[in-house]
Parts: sequence; C-alpha cells; structure tokens
Amino acid sequence: MAGEPQSDCLFCKIVVGDVPATIVRETATTVAFRDINPQAPTHVLVIPKAHHTDAAALATEAPELAADVLRAAGEVAAQEKIDEAGYRVVFNTGAGAGQTVFHAHAHVLGGRGLEWPPG
Repeated sequence: MAGEPQSDCLFCKIVVGDVPATIVRETATTVAFRDINPQAPTHVLVIPKAHHTDAAALATEAPELAADVLRAAGEVAAQEKIDEAGYRVVFNTGAGAGQTVFHAHAHVLGGRGLEWPPG
C-alpha cells in the first residue's frame, strides 16, 4: 500500500534507523542524507518518510508530501551553501532513467559547474 514502509526498501530502512546514513536534515515528513556515491561535491538525497515508488507516484498519491520534499531540497541547498551559486534537483523515475532504489527521492547536486543536458 502506498505510504506504508516496505521491509525490502533501503530508504524505508534508513527512515527507521535500521540502515545508517549521514543525515543532514530531517523534518516531520522528510529525511535528507548524503549520497554514498556522490556525483558532485554536494550530493544529498531528500526522501519522503512515507514510501512512494517514484516521483510520479508521490505527486499523484501525496502532492502535499511532494511539496515537502521540494521544500526540504531548497532548505538543504541553503544549509549546504549552494543555493546562491545554483544547484540541481533531480528525480530519476524508472530504471531506464537510472532509478535504482524504488522509493521516491530527490538528488540535490551542487558545488561545481553542472553541464546541460545532463547524462
């Protein structure tokens, strides 16, 4: 069921503390932690605490929670001092787009020049 923790989900395990992560920010509805394989000097993942498979499902099933994730991404950028220079927020949706953990998450990337188009 959407929103319910999944026992086989890495990010659900991080939310409950069963898997360690370097948490940089937490709200009532989100958790932000450093990516273990950073693609930029600043690379933080922002996830909803509730399980939703991907960004599209999150937006459809819990639009207010999608807004919380985006708000938290902006707060992380400010906290990490990349907000003035610019940063990227990326949602990979589906395996073909590079999503490897099927729990909606935003990548907050910054701290270097980011080329466009990405990938």
